[in-house]
Amino acid sequence: MRWWDVEAVAVLEHELFADDPWSAEQFWGELAHVPETRWYAVHEDDSGVDGYVGLFAVPPEADVQTIAVAPRSQGRGLGRELLDALVVEAERRGCTQLFLEVRVDNAPAIGLYERAGFERQGRRTNYYGNGIDALVLRRRIGGESS
Repeated sequence: MRWWDVEAVAVLEHELFADDPWSAEQFWGELAHVPETRWYAVHEDDSGVDGYVGLFAVPPEADVQTIAVAPRSQGRGLGRELLDALVVEAERRGCTQLFLEVRVDNAPAIGLYERAGFERQGRRTNYYGNGIDALVLRRRIGGESS
C-alpha cells in the first residue's frame, strides 16, 4: 500500500465496516510506521482496489491489523491470498506467533482463519462495542511448533 492507495482503501473500508471504519487518517498513521513495524499491501482488479491487508510486527509476535476484500471479489480466494502474503511477511520479519481479533458473528472470516491454521485463544467482551465480542486467534509460524 502506498499513499496513492489510501483514498480508495478508505472508501472500501467505509463500505465494508460501516459501523466502525478506519479513517483515511488512521491509514496514514499506519503507513507512517512502514517498514519499521508495519506492512500493508493492496490488491487491484480491473475496477481498482478490491482488497487490502495490514500487519503490525515486533518479533517474536505480530498482529493482523486489518484484512478486507470488496464484495465483488469475495468467495474467490482473495482473502486467503492476502492472509498468506501477510503470514509470509510476518515470518520474514522473524515473528513466530501471529494474533488477530475477529467479530464472533463473522463466520466467513472465522472459517478463513481457522482453515489457515489459526486457533482460538480467548474472547474479548464487548471489543467492538454494542455488545459484540471478539475472538482472539493465534497462529504459530516459522520454526516454532504448535
